[in-house]
Amino acid sequence: MMARSKILRRNKRKIDIVLFDLGSTLIYTDAFRPALMQQSSLELANAFQDLGYELDKKHFADHFLARLQNYLREREIELLEFTMTQLVKNLLIEFGYEDMPEEDLASALAHMYAITQAHWHAEEDALPTLETLKNEGYHLGLISNAADDNDVQKLVDCHGFRPYFELILVSAAVGYRKPHPRIFQMALDHWGARPEQVVMIGDKLSADILGANLAGITSVWITRRARGLGNRDSLDTIRPDETIIALAELPALLARIQEE
Repeated sequence: MMARSKILRRNKRKIDIVLFDLGSTLIYTDAFRPALMQQSSLELANAFQDLGYELDKKHFADHFLARLQNYLREREIELLEFTMTQLVKNLLIEFGYEDMPEEDLASALAHMYAITQAHWHAEEDALPTLETLKNEGYHLGLISNAADDNDVQKLVDCHGFRPYFELILVSAAVGYRKPHPRIFQMALDHWGARPEQVVMIGDKLSADILGANLAGITSVWITRRARGLGNRDSLDTIRPDETIIALAELPALLARIQEE
């Protein structure tokens, strides 16, 4: 930690560290979310049936979807991540399975997430932008709100992002969701950095931009996938420091910030 801190302090640039969101920032989905959730829930039930669990597939899938909807609402209020593993484990207990092996849970969730993973694609300018920033000497990190750490790690690997990131923080692994200040502080602590040395790029005003603003980090809103209701509701209350449409604009934006 101390060695990293000294390196950053020797750097004369204003910005040393670039943090990215994952979904709708570096990658995008080509699927309709409700339909995909329905398909994934049935695949989860199928996976447990294949493992020998005696479950009515539709009954289990319907209960899982109802529990998932509640979970998705609650986590946005508390900003604490109750993982998908725990959610499914609690549901199985209600169905009479109290001592399921961890490997069964991991296997079933992997089958479920394979459905959604097939519909995530890297933005065309994602890898070229990461390559440019790495070559320019920036330290790169990823902060993702997600219910399953393994899912994010799989997406990072299958899209070739792993070599570019020195740090990957997933809410399912660390327990806090953006915009909670703790997850941003973890990134600062990793490099021994000050907030003014960091920028955060993301599509969601109420998570990426608000979190960065609260942490004193320069916020960059990427808008090409930012069409959600949450963003529309936040337009008048959450203001990014900078706005870009595509990742390809980022190196030039950072160069401008360095010159100001």
